This record gives sequence, C-alpha cells and structure tokens, in this order.
Amino acid sequence: MTRTFNPESYGKLLAEYKPKTITTEEENEEAIKLAQNLEHRPNRTPEEEILLELLVTLIEKFEETHYPIPQGTPHSMLVHLMDARDITTEVLADVIGSLEVVREIINDHRTINKTEAEALANYFHVDASLFA
Repeated sequence: MTRTFNPESYGKLLAEYKPKTITTEEENEEAIKLAQNLEHRPNRTPEEEILLELLVTLIEKFEETHYPIPQGTPHSMLVHLMDARDITTEVLADVIGSLEVVREIINDHRTINKTEAEALANYFHVDASLFA
C-alpha cells in the first residue's frame, strides 16, 4: 500500500513545529533534535518525510554559513590524499616522473603544474582542479 501525501496533515505538522530559517545556535540545536526524532521514528508518514527534508535543508544552510569548511590548497590536498591512502613519495615519483620534483612539491617549495595536476588527478581518481 502506497501512502499519499496529505496537505492538511502536513499543514498541521507545520503549525505544530513552525519550522523557519535558523539564525541562532539554540534554534539549530532544536532543529537537530526534531530532525533526529523524525529520523528515528518508525513508519514515518509522507508528511513527516517532507518535514524532515525541510529541517535538514534549514540545518545545512545554517551550518554552511556558520561553520564553513576551509578550502584546501593544492599542496594540502596532495598531502591529505597521500596520508589517507598511505602513498609514499617514491610511488608519486612514478606518477610525476621525478622523485626530486615530488619532494619539492611535498615540502611546499614548488607548485604543481598543469601536467602534474592531471597526472595526480588520474592517479588519485579525482578532478585535476583539486591540484590547481
């Protein structure tokens, strides 16, 4: 049996919980609590599913604004990928073509050029812009 969306029931949920743009930490915490409550509720109604999606959108918007993730540099991205995948400079020398160049890049004494960025992107299966 497929349950259908009931606008009247959804209106009642909106009236009860009064979701709105989140502007404070306290409002964010309340929205998170409500979203978690809805998320763990067995047999959510279609109206509760939509309310949950709305809350997640509002929470994400608040957190993107108040807790932005800093953009990494090409150097920091390379070092992170190497650490995460336990890759050595010797392995990257085969990718780039020179152990000396890899060491200069890793020690942040040299920038990654376009050809090297493309080679690294192919090796790590990521977009080359990560290293630009």
